[in-house]
Amino acid sequence: MTHPSPEAELRRLLDVMAALRHPETGCPWDKVQDFATIAPYTIEEAYEVADAIARRDFPALEDELGDLLFQVVYHARLAEEEGRFAFADVARAIADKMIRRHPHVFGDEATREAAAHTSAWETQKAQERQARAEIGMLAGVPAALPALTRAEKLTKRAARVGFDWPDPAAVLDKLEEEAGELRAELPGADPARLADELGDLLFVLANLGRKLGLDPEECLRGANRKFARRFGQMEQAAERGGRTLAEHTLAEMEAGWQAVKAGERGA
Repeated sequence: MTHPSPEAELRRLLDVMAALRHPETGCPWDKVQDFATIAPYTIEEAYEVADAIARRDFPALEDELGDLLFQVVYHARLAEEEGRFAFADVARAIADKMIRRHPHVFGDEATREAAAHTSAWETQKAQERQARAEIGMLAGVPAALPALTRAEKLTKRAARVGFDWPDPAAVLDKLEEEAGELRAELPGADPARLADELGDLLFVLANLGRKLGLDPEECLRGANRKFARRFGQMEQAAERGGRTLAEHTLAEMEAGWQAVKAGERGA
């Protein structure tokens, strides 16, 4: 199989983007977009890449990677129009960064063990944050990350200086404490207090995932997939019985849910 030239196809993609943004002949929708309006699509496309990987759907992955690359090209085009930087600057910057962070590959340093390499990587990243005047251990953790992911990253940073629970059991104790505080707020049902306590509970759950060596965001995505799958099976069972789910009592739906769970365990 003959693969197209990466350089030629990338040039074609950049030309397509320029045509879409052309002030006179471009697409009416694309011409009015800016960084802020495109950013949500960038996040969405990154998640669709992750979803294709999780499903091991490689034809879909090829398509989704293209969508994600288009987002990079889109932002670079917007920046170029404002005279800030161009796509070539983005590509050069990331190549320079990877070379700088891998002296054991591109430099004269001897090959390190994996742990030593990780330490060197983090040291290099800290130096880069300092050069950008980002002060403090938590600097540089993007606020736009999914909340569970950001919580995991924030606490991972804090753990580097010893601000951490000793083991998962200690986190579970804290989880029970936070659940009790949330329960105590239920009688008053003050939305602000409930939101604060629920946030604390979710934050501790993210910590628990980190202590167990699990990605809390991926754990929740898995739970979402499981719920959607089981709920769909309940709907199908209801249709086979000649009724919709809405026509079932809560007790009947709970029985159906347990039947679906039992069927999955049996399978």
